[in-house]
Amino acid sequence: MKQTLSIVKIGGNVIDDAEESARFLTAFAAMPGYKLLVHGGGKVATDLADKMGLPTQMINGRRITDKPTLDIAIMVYAGLINKTIVAALQAKGCNALGLSGADGGCILAKKRAVLDIDYGFVGDIEKVNASRFIEFSLQGLVPVVAPLTYSAEGTLLNTNADTMASAVAVALSDAFNVTLLYCFEKKGVLSDPTQDQSVIPFISQQDYLQLKQDGTISKGMIPKMDNAFDALRKGVGKVQICHARDLSAHGQAESFGTLLSL
Repeated sequence: MKQTLSIVKIGGNVIDDAEESARFLTAFAAMPGYKLLVHGGGKVATDLADKMGLPTQMINGRRITDKPTLDIAIMVYAGLINKTIVAALQAKGCNALGLSGADGGCILAKKRAVLDIDYGFVGDIEKVNASRFIEFSLQGLVPVVAPLTYSAEGTLLNTNADTMASAVAVALSDAFNVTLLYCFEKKGVLSDPTQDQSVIPFISQQDYLQLKQDGTISKGMIPKMDNAFDALRKGVGKVQICHARDLSAHGQAESFGTLLSL
């Protein structure tokens, strides 16, 4: 019988808030069983770029990563944010191991092809080294993964953290019963973005198509949902979208956040 593995992706807006981040990491550290954390980048990289006089370029909500921006992302994501999270988890008795996709050859990607838009040093995932993550877990380590991958040519690439969480969940679903939790600053998928209580408790794939068509789900929530349903189609057992504060309810109650199904 396969063991259960919880893969948690935490959004950058939570990381940016010291109080919310501390509360979330306490809940994550207390989660029983095998687990893995994928974190976003937060606003730290943008703030540092501003201080250095480097403009932030965004198209359709996606960051353009030129070489100076990539250098900042590496410093902030794999350095400052990742190691701050690891240290906090260690203090809470969670034996965390900070990684980028390059470490141990964990996540191989390729530089996104230039079509209508040149996104720069952005990676599209080609392969997740599942055996490496399994090895870490069986050794009692908790991987904490920064949103960076590497190419076959040895270049580090900025990579969407939601996509990374989905890809890792899929890769490990043969070895574990995987639950994927997307935690951020909202209580789940909302029918009204201005009303935090308007959580949609269950969304099927058919529901999602309708909600996207009528504009209920839009903008940055669309790629998150696309990644979530892709994970379900490829063998991940459960995907839930919830507030970071609700992580402590995982495994104890189903009545929080938005549960997705095919």
